[in-house]
Amino acid sequence: MKILSSAQIKQCDFVTIEKGTSSIDLMERAAKACTDWIETNFKTNKEFSIFCGNGNNGGDGFAIARMLYEKGFDVEIFIDENNSKFSDDSKINFDRAKQINGIGIKYFSEFEDNRGSVIIDALFGYGLNRDLSDDFKNLIEKLNQIQAPKISIDIPTGLFADKIIDVNSMVFKADFTLTFQFYKRSFLHSETGKFCGKIIVLNIDLDKDFIDEVETDYFVIDEKLIKEIYKPREEFSHKGTYGKSILVGGSYGKIGAILMSTLSALRTGSGLTFIIAPEIGNVILQSQVPEAMFINSGENHINNIEIQEKAVYGIGPGLGKEKETQKALLEFLENHTNPVVLDADALNILAENRELNLIPKNSVITPHPLEFERLFGKTENSFERLELAKQKAEELQIFIILKDHHTAVVMPNRKVFYNITGNSGMAKGGSGDVLTGILTSLISQKDDIEKACVFGVWLHGKAGDFAAEKFSKESMLPTDLIDEIGQIFKYLSR
Repeated sequence: MKILSSAQIKQCDFVTIEKGTSSIDLMERAAKACTDWIETNFKTNKEFSIFCGNGNNGGDGFAIARMLYEKGFDVEIFIDENNSKFSDDSKINFDRAKQINGIGIKYFSEFEDNRGSVIIDALFGYGLNRDLSDDFKNLIEKLNQIQAPKISIDIPTGLFADKIIDVNSMVFKADFTLTFQFYKRSFLHSETGKFCGKIIVLNIDLDKDFIDEVETDYFVIDEKLIKEIYKPREEFSHKGTYGKSILVGGSYGKIGAILMSTLSALRTGSGLTFIIAPEIGNVILQSQVPEAMFINSGENHINNIEIQEKAVYGIGPGLGKEKETQKALLEFLENHTNPVVLDADALNILAENRELNLIPKNSVITPHPLEFERLFGKTENSFERLELAKQKAEELQIFIILKDHHTAVVMPNRKVFYNITGNSGMAKGGSGDVLTGILTSLISQKDDIEKACVFGVWLHGKAGDFAAEKFSKESMLPTDLIDEIGQIFKYLSR
């Protein structure tokens, strides 16, 4: 799914209207989509307090109020007493709502906390490009303090669609955001996405030709894209058909990390799987994962990484940073030109030695925010971090997987794919090791590294969602992700 800027969304609206849909009908379409969703998901709630601005977002709110009332709900509308000038379409829907005796229309200052009422924010839409006035800040602060279900229409008031907000900004904190046709980038970054609650993307039939043709660098990884990438295994095939994966890592006390990477590589379909690890891990690895072949390197830590042709290496989980290990990694990268997957201590070694140019072209690195900072320098926020990642991915011609709540796959061509699977239950040591194994396995099976990265982060997050449903976010383990990989493939096959 493409992510469009606020300017592009405005143009998409314009083209849709230009091709024969009136602006008021488009507003009616958006309001109906919201009302249908609200009716389905809030059947037991009978009262709604809808806060409407003077622009088209407020017009959506007025139309939603009318439609909810017609479905039997009790509705009150709240408007700004200091500004009575509405946009043209908003004025039409305000007048329609005003003609219905059963809908109460009051000023913001008249609102009283009604704990039985659902609060709907229709104050400002995606076009907001300035800070809120003090009056609106005070209103949002008051609404945020109320313990009631909260829904934002299009985007929570106070957020911008495409950029960061000031750390002290006042933003409506929604439980659900009903947005139209597209994700906004601000939904997908930690500083701003926390205000959105659950994102519901509603199709309002904006012009398909425009959407197909418009250029963007930003995308959401959705199931439509995944189903285009996923290919079931061929019946007439053999182990050599599905690549050779070599997982490199482990050190005294950290054998579990490379074990999880190896297990996840096998579960993801690796045809031939090897482990390069120190002798200290031999017994545990051979007993826990007999399907993988063990290659000894050192006693308590790795001191050599042998090069095998036609193999994809995943290096880093539990690797440690002993001097011999650092030397082994740097020598390997100096002599190996094929793409590799680098994670954890492999990234920390490169950061300490300032040897980023040793990373082979088309390789994949998977830093969390602190590892990214060690590699490329400090940034002020996740928006800046992503821009720096785009620059470095292009400069080094590598794929950067920025791990976060919504992990971003940054391509060498500067395109960005945000992942929307996964959950906070995955915020445990070991989850990244599972991702390393998944990516190594997928890249060894496919020539297209871009598709392997996109599919890999989606698969990892989806396994996390299945695990959370089975065990809860609190109790799920990284090893549970490995066990759920098979369920994801069964899900895709269906």
